[in-house]
Amino acid sequence: MNVRQWAADLAMGVRFAVGGGREGWVRALLTAVGVGLGVALLLLATALPNALADRSQRSSAREDFTYSGKILPKADNTLVIADTSTTFRDKDVRGRLLEPEGAKAPLPPGVAKLPALGEMVVSPALDRLLKSGSGKLLRERLPYRITGTIAHAGLVGPAELAYYAGGKDLLQQQAGGSVERIDYFGPSPNSQPDKLDPILLLLVLIVFIVLLLPVGVFIAAAVRFGGERRDRRLAALRLVGADGRMARRIAGGEALAGALLGLVLGTGFFLLGRELATRLEVRDISVFPSDLNPSPALVLLVAVAVPAAAVLVTLLALRGVVIEPLGVVRKARPPRRRLWWRLLLPLVGLGMLYPMIGQGNSNGNFNQWLVIGGTVLLLVGITALLPWVVEATVARLNSGSVSWQLAVRRLQLSSGTAARMVNGIAVAVAGAVALQMLFAGIEGDYTKRTGNDVDRAQMEITVNSGVQLSEAERQFKGTEGVRRASVVSFTSLGDRARNPQTEIEVAVGSCAELREVARLTSCADGDMFRILGGDYAGDTKRLAKAGGTLYFDPHYDGSPSISHTVPWKVPAGFRTAMSREDPTGYARGGLLITSGALPANATKGLNQKAFVSLDPAVTDATDRVRNTAARLDPLADVYTLTTTRQSQQLRSIRTGLLVGATCVLVLIGASLLVSQLEQLRERRKLLSALVAFGTRRRTLSLSVLWQTAIPIGLGLALASAVGLTLGAVLLKMTASTVVVDWTSVLMMTGIGAAVVLAVTLLSLPPLLRMMRPDGLRTE
Repeated sequence: MNVRQWAADLAMGVRFAVGGGREGWVRALLTAVGVGLGVALLLLATALPNALADRSQRSSAREDFTYSGKILPKADNTLVIADTSTTFRDKDVRGRLLEPEGAKAPLPPGVAKLPALGEMVVSPALDRLLKSGSGKLLRERLPYRITGTIAHAGLVGPAELAYYAGGKDLLQQQAGGSVERIDYFGPSPNSQPDKLDPILLLLVLIVFIVLLLPVGVFIAAAVRFGGERRDRRLAALRLVGADGRMARRIAGGEALAGALLGLVLGTGFFLLGRELATRLEVRDISVFPSDLNPSPALVLLVAVAVPAAAVLVTLLALRGVVIEPLGVVRKARPPRRRLWWRLLLPLVGLGMLYPMIGQGNSNGNFNQWLVIGGTVLLLVGITALLPWVVEATVARLNSGSVSWQLAVRRLQLSSGTAARMVNGIAVAVAGAVALQMLFAGIEGDYTKRTGNDVDRAQMEITVNSGVQLSEAERQFKGTEGVRRASVVSFTSLGDRARNPQTEIEVAVGSCAELREVARLTSCADGDMFRILGGDYAGDTKRLAKAGGTLYFDPHYDGSPSISHTVPWKVPAGFRTAMSREDPTGYARGGLLITSGALPANATKGLNQKAFVSLDPAVTDATDRVRNTAARLDPLADVYTLTTTRQSQQLRSIRTGLLVGATCVLVLIGASLLVSQLEQLRERRKLLSALVAFGTRRRTLSLSVLWQTAIPIGLGLALASAVGLTLGAVLLKMTASTVVVDWTSVLMMTGIGAAVVLAVTLLSLPPLLRMMRPDGLRTE
């Protein structure tokens, strides 16, 4: 191979592309736009690892809880911190109360100065929300004066809602893991990163393949824009002495010019999109522009691979085209496409995936190279099969209306062009169908039933011992949107005042409230009960023995909480009660004590737990309850009861898929529109001639619609078949039952059809402008 000759021919093709006048520039620009959109998405994909790493690093740098169960001694460099995170209209709000204990107390990342009591520093997004009309309810929950904003280093994303507020006597307000004394911000030495199991790793791998493969298909299609006009130019080159190989290399140079210009446009699209990234938020996930920095090695790979692929695709496309000095033989009826080698790609792909069938989580990670190779071959097989399917189908289509016959004849002459336009969306739909099947098949393994009875209550709130039972009950029952609120007090009894060996649970309240947690045949104020059959009943009968001494709210060494330990001589007269699951599904054990039988000095150690039933007709009822809880106790624990709980890792993967699928759909729509406009531009004179001979514009518009609808219908049908096959194989690999989620299949194909319909509608205005008789006029 003569490298110098190759370089000269490619350079000549580049000169033809950039120096061919208006026609050449339009053709090069269309190619560049198509390639540029794909390059922008590829650059985004190469930037994702760095973006995720930066987000994770900032999140790790601000970690503030060790959950060790121990408390540091007070010092000049310690800080007491309390978790006050909340939720506002399905958006998470990260909150912390800070109480410095010395001049050297650590500062959270992104915070220049610790807020004083009654003050807070907030993220820019939370600042905007609180100052807007929609943030009025949340402002009531955060009664602090804003004195500053949290900088970039303290936030995982620009849309994150977060705040730090000043607190006081935090250790005396709440026990457990929500309050801790720390001397630094950062990851705990004992913390371990969450590792994905083999099935979730497989899911992540398939997500990346499904999202990136259509991008490559679109780039390959974009470099072939203007194929028919290019072939006529190549025939002219043959007429002046170029041989067939030289003509093909010159065509490769033209494609190279469009690809290089596409790299420039793609870089511009990416930089523009990166600056707009702060305004994009998908399921609470957002990124800073500085996070989206592609790896230099990956950028270099894209910069080399895209132009090389443009030349290679062009040479392969022209391999079966005979270019003669007087024309291109493609205008004659082309030979029928062969099927046998087109079936090899998906069959080899299935063969690569077959050895991993039945592996599940029990045999370690799946072989990544076999997964990548098998999935890519199976999906790429669509691009090989679709031209044959379109050709074989349209060859049998004849009779029909004028618009139908015009469309069918055009497809019979250039079925390959129609198939190329559909290839990308077919690959995307097939991958989406397979992913939806995989998600549906494994979702049950990562979704657990909570046991919550949402018919009895929809929220559970726990407030600390400083709040009286009667006050908590009055506040919750008086909250707008609350149908019913049942408040019960809880504490524990130990066999020792300090570090007890055995504890039993105690519930305190009125007879009506105690019936939420036990089955009572009869009850009056002053009664006491032993619960039989609870989940954690303990040695209730032995401990609660008349005449013995037990201790309310016993103290543990190293506990961050302040205990209100009270000795109690166990009286006689306990009755028995049967256990009953509370609205959270927990069957309580231990003792029940009505308010009249509780020692007066034991009330300080009681925590109040409210089970709240909401009126669905009241807007923001959940947030109103959260506001009430915050007024009673800023450190209140508020939970929304649900019947199921799904793995956070699976939800994160699904969110990533949603973000990526949104970008791919935008690319699909934009690329299809560019391709459609290029096809119309190629046929501009033909359309003008048909209108000049009296063809109605409605007929031509319908013919263009049919030319799009027929390949799309065939492509979506083939994509559904391949997607179902891939989904079934993936489910077999994960040792899951193969179940077809027809709703998801129809939804994915419907989304693909909707994108094509939108593109067709957007192309109608330029089509109508081209259908003018004066389009035949030449200067």
